[in-house]
Amino acid sequence: MKKIALAAVAVLGLGLVACQDNAPDNAVSTENTIETEAAADTNAALDANLGATADNALDAAGNAVENAGNSIENAADDIANGQDNVAGQ
Repeated sequence: MKKIALAAVAVLGLGLVACQDNAPDNAVSTENTIETEAAADTNAALDANLGATADNALDAAGNAVENAGNSIENAADDIANGQDNVAGQ
């Protein structure tokens, strides 16, 4: 009878060890998951902003080139108009 009682106590003891509280480990795991997801969100936002910044820089460069072309065209028109004015006097 003692052997059965000892076996029962051993089985119950193992059962209690298996059912230990994992709350601290789970809390750390949850915190790590939250930090990882936050870092991923931050990186995605930064990537999107860098893409938008690059697009804006390219647009600005394109506008500058277009404006320079317009200035050259206007200068050519001014020269032509000046020549017409001199010829008409």
